[in-house]
Amino acid sequence: MGKCELAKGIYWVGVVDWNLRSFHGYTTQKGSSYNAYLIVDEKIALIDTVKSTFAKILMENISAIVDPNKIDYLVSLHVEMDHSGSIPYVLQHCPNAKLVTSAPAGIKGLQAHFGELDAETVKTGDVLNLGGRSLQFLQTPMLHWPDNTLAYMPEEQILFSSDAFGQHYAASERFNDLVPTESLFHEAAKYYANIILPYGSQTLKALEAAAKLDIKILAPAHGLIWRTQLADIFAKYADWGAQRVVNKAVVIYDTMWHATEKMADAITSGFVENGIFVEQMNLQANHISDIIVALLEAKYIAIGSPTINSTMLPSVAGFLAYMKGLAPKNRIGIAFGSYGWGGQSVGQIAELMKTLDWQLPLDLIKVNYTLKSEDLDNIKEQIKSLL
Repeated sequence: MGKCELAKGIYWVGVVDWNLRSFHGYTTQKGSSYNAYLIVDEKIALIDTVKSTFAKILMENISAIVDPNKIDYLVSLHVEMDHSGSIPYVLQHCPNAKLVTSAPAGIKGLQAHFGELDAETVKTGDVLNLGGRSLQFLQTPMLHWPDNTLAYMPEEQILFSSDAFGQHYAASERFNDLVPTESLFHEAAKYYANIILPYGSQTLKALEAAAKLDIKILAPAHGLIWRTQLADIFAKYADWGAQRVVNKAVVIYDTMWHATEKMADAITSGFVENGIFVEQMNLQANHISDIIVALLEAKYIAIGSPTINSTMLPSVAGFLAYMKGLAPKNRIGIAFGSYGWGGQSVGQIAELMKTLDWQLPLDLIKVNYTLKSEDLDNIKEQIKSLL
């Protein structure tokens, strides 16, 4: 990718994964990058590595700048294998590098993956002096693993933010202001919604700590480096971390013989006719990770399934399991679906909503076999009563 300098003597040496299309079950249509950073000072430090399959490319990028034998520190901010996977390779090819990671979770996690390691451990407030510059460590457990750690360089006002503020976004450019803003923020939202959403309180704690720092550059572990619009991405994280919602609806469903689909259409029309922005998403046509982005800021979430063999369709059950793990809060839920004789699916959807502490102000919306015009009118009236 060529040399990329964040500040004098501070380089991006990571790898762009153009062909990545799935990450932990969520679609990554724009690929991704594994960001590693090389700091050349009196002491030389490498922050993070890359996925193990790209270890050789990482070393080539480093070697184009410095002799790997001169690296003094390998700083691991996150144990997950897309960041730590090349640690054994790097230590083998940088024999003078001292591994630095957090305690207790960082060293515990790395040793679980790679066996016994000689490492210097750090905690919040510790400083690694590199000569003219330094790294100050801030542990951010469960953002989104127990070991996650941030590193701040006050001399250059750079925050190396690990998985926070990242995006799965492959690009030849390295900085946020060189790609379309709308596309970048969409990928940042998708990253948050599918990875960090369950950890809202930890997000807010990290933002509180970051607010005390003077930050000019935000260097995450994936995607583009932020050198502009920092206030905007911080504000988004504040909203997402607090699970603030807007007056928007998402209607999610699958259907067998189109009756549940017609119910979804009626619910959608009910919102539209009352001035509420709505997205309708059929699970046959939309990936669950894209649906999660749609509901990230939505106040109203309607989920529908017909009943099959006393339960909901597998696509709906799979989506609910995925959504439950991400735990969106502060929502108003609407459960709906058609049925032939049992009709259990709608109640099962409602029960899942209750486990997330959603409000369910409407009765279950159920229709036997086919919809009559009065059924459609009744559904619209029920939606109107919510607003």
